[in-house]
Amino acid sequence: MPVRGIRGAISVEENEAQSILSATRELLEEIKLSNPTLQAEDIASILFTVTNDLDAVHPAKAARVMGWDMVPLMCAVEIPVPGSLPKCIRILIHWNTSLDQISIHHCYCRNAIKLRPDLIRSKK
Repeated sequence: MPVRGIRGAISVEENEAQSILSATRELLEEIKLSNPTLQAEDIASILFTVTNDLDAVHPAKAARVMGWDMVPLMCAVEIPVPGSLPKCIRILIHWNTSLDQISIHHCYCRNAIKLRPDLIRSKK
């Protein structure tokens, strides 16, 4: 079975644990909603990155709270490219699925929509 990537990002208003966890959960829930066959047991791993202005909590904690406690999770700091979107959490989910790449729905929320407008699908 192939491994596919699901990408996503969300912006956060403030560097506070609750804001980071709430935004991360919102993004994960949107990814689950957009990819209805996604199950925790099919996730090989998730990489979370944050911009260097977010350090109040690891965003992976939101996945643990959602019950994804057997999924390997890793957090890292995004490279500080000048002009990048501040206060941003990015996610890359490695998903074991037989779906083809075109069937994967990537999710960008809040101000992060501007990162990849080409991947935004209108909701019906």
